[in-house]
Amino acid sequence: MKTLYLDCFAGIAGDMFIGALLNLVPSHAVLTEGIRKVKALDSEEYELITEQANRNGIAGINFDVKLNHHEHHHHHRHLSDIEAMIFSSDLSERVKRESIRAFSILAEAEAHVHGTTTDKIHFHEVGAGDSIIDIVGAFILMEALNWPRVLCSPVNVGSGTVECAHGILPVPAPATEYLLHGLPVFSSGSPMERTTPTGALLVKILADGFCSLPAGRIIASGYGLGNHESEDMPNVLRALMIESGNDNLNGLVHEKIAQIECNIDDMTPQDYEPVIEKLFAGNALDVWTENINMKKSRPGIKLCCLSRPEDTIKFSRIILEHTTSQGVRVKEYDRFRLNWNIESVSTSLGDVHVKTTTLNGETLRRIPEYEDVKAIAERHSISMWEARRMILREI
Repeated sequence: MKTLYLDCFAGIAGDMFIGALLNLVPSHAVLTEGIRKVKALDSEEYELITEQANRNGIAGINFDVKLNHHEHHHHHRHLSDIEAMIFSSDLSERVKRESIRAFSILAEAEAHVHGTTTDKIHFHEVGAGDSIIDIVGAFILMEALNWPRVLCSPVNVGSGTVECAHGILPVPAPATEYLLHGLPVFSSGSPMERTTPTGALLVKILADGFCSLPAGRIIASGYGLGNHESEDMPNVLRALMIESGNDNLNGLVHEKIAQIECNIDDMTPQDYEPVIEKLFAGNALDVWTENINMKKSRPGIKLCCLSRPEDTIKFSRIILEHTTSQGVRVKEYDRFRLNWNIESVSTSLGDVHVKTTTLNGETLRRIPEYEDVKAIAERHSISMWEARRMILREI
């Protein structure tokens, strides 16, 4: 599995993200060709600039969008305008979906700041062609990288003040601050805006978790350069592509996982179900309970949740908020597993999601997902056993 790690030690902006990812894709043409698919952006009204440069001696890619005078006078767009631009493009369905979701979240942030609704918001700088290119381009590059899992360091927001359409405001700007709610942030370095609304938006949408550098092999890296010079800290975003596993493990995948657990002796059995549902809804790897004996021989339950290391805080909070436990224990383990993927397969009974497990490229087994088999059995008024038998015969 590949993980894109964003090291935001000096902040993040849309152009910094694009520049960092351009180091990781095979050709910069994937971005220019992708942006041309947004036909509502007249290619004569902008120029994509990618150049090698450095900040404080750190070499990287400086990405910029040069707009002509006409475009700058037509950048107050509503959410519906931007949605129409993206819908009418020739971008892939996923890039369209992610781009529209990003602008919807940005509109919510702007509406919150102004005390209004999303349909009444008109974007200022972020509605301009260069920012549209930054956001849509980010998803074009993520698709070129085959949508890796994204992990992120805590985000440096900077300090001081920033001049925007609403005047001079303290850093982080209101929309940036709103988008970063619930995410780990800090302030370091000489005063300047280090994280922009677009940068905060991309972190909010793409990051699956926040942590220090995850375990694995670094297979590619690059720096995206910001627009400002800072004497004490290079204005750059570092992106690392990390691959988990090891070529010497006979085809197995090596990864770190965490187990969160607690002992409980004062909850009724029925109360565990909603907690377990919340943990699974948060993408826990597994959740289970064990019967135990506690002090004074009282019967109790050990609630266990298996997760990725970067998700331990999220799941610990769910357990502590929705159980009577006063604390949890966390252990990290090495896990070795097979490669697998899930794909939708058409059968005579209907479409079924099938998990295919492989070892060294060879298929070991193909198993239809339980919920799909259950739904098909109910729809065709047959037993689970018969539905599974018929599906396995066709896949």
